[in-house]
Amino acid sequence: MKRLMTFMMCLMSTAIIMAQGVIFEPNGTTLEQASEKAKAENKLIFLDCYTQWCGPCKKMSKEVFPLAEVGAVMNAKFVNIQIDMESAYGTPLAKKLQITAYPTFVIFTADAEEISRFLGYHAPGDFLKVVEEKSKDNASASLKKRFQDGERDPQFLMEYLASLNAAYKSDEANAVAEAILEGKAETFAADSTLRLIFMRNINNPFAKSFVYTAKNPEALKAAIGEMPVNMKIQNTLDNFQRQIINEADGNVTLDQTKYDQFSALLDEMGIANADHYRLQTLITLAAKQNDMAAYLNYIRQYLANPALDADDMQLARWTKAFGPETEKFYITQMQAILRHRLQEIKEGKRQPMTQIGNMKLSRPTDELLQMIIDALDGKMPGRN
Repeated sequence: MKRLMTFMMCLMSTAIIMAQGVIFEPNGTTLEQASEKAKAENKLIFLDCYTQWCGPCKKMSKEVFPLAEVGAVMNAKFVNIQIDMESAYGTPLAKKLQITAYPTFVIFTADAEEISRFLGYHAPGDFLKVVEEKSKDNASASLKKRFQDGERDPQFLMEYLASLNAAYKSDEANAVAEAILEGKAETFAADSTLRLIFMRNINNPFAKSFVYTAKNPEALKAAIGEMPVNMKIQNTLDNFQRQIINEADGNVTLDQTKYDQFSALLDEMGIANADHYRLQTLITLAAKQNDMAAYLNYIRQYLANPALDADDMQLARWTKAFGPETEKFYITQMQAILRHRLQEIKEGKRQPMTQIGNMKLSRPTDELLQMIIDALDGKMPGRN
């Protein structure tokens, strides 16, 4: 009887374990720690890259990961970890892995070598199908080694670029795109395939094709239009600040060498509003460092620069750095900046914005700025 009871208890325990959803490692588990466990258990690693604000991430955690049928597959095959990519550990990891959208799911070997990745919410059945497909080694490591060893056959480069685009590895895709466009900076605009590669994959402002295009945009504009080219140049320069600001172990620092090189590049390319990119980098840095004195100082420099013009929405975006914990001294200074803009609008020196591009705003920006002033004073819900 005792043996029977013991046997029944074992069966019940097994049933409970099998009925569990995905078992993730404890919060704070690093990729390195997951690798050690995966090697010991002869498993792969499944990494859920999420953020606190990501709706589809929450939907996956609520609707998919708790299901027994999903857990049965994932727990048997993977060491599963979830990492907030905006945490002290997650931020530099996101930069290293080139994670720019959420949720991103990455599958690694036990040695933490990436096999593949996929993005977005998936219904349970679809999720398991994608996991099965993405768990197969697609020879991405082999392609990477061939490229690193210097192979530059055009067909191989196109194959490798397609593989990287499918995996959303933007930095590596940029390197391959630069290789494809090598020697073609002055002529690629005439080729539709090369134009697409430039527009989709070049994200390095130091790339020869980008520098040439920034200096001589006419041919590309004639081929695809002025607005796409202007947006490409602007977005590439704006996004490069991620490479200049380093975040690791909770510390935020400026890579001064990269900043100086970037500043010199802006001058070399003759960018009309070069100071926008310089100052916006410093404004972002100060916000991340929670240095409100420097933050306000750089904003004032921006507003005082005759070559620049911060519109009302830019002012509104700058107020996001102020929260309940911010000293009143600094809040008052930001309110003064906003009130000065409202005074300019009242005196007719500026017109309030009513739309951005083709999007009509729900209220004119003078009303929005007044609402922000009130919110900073604690007169509106959302501020304690």
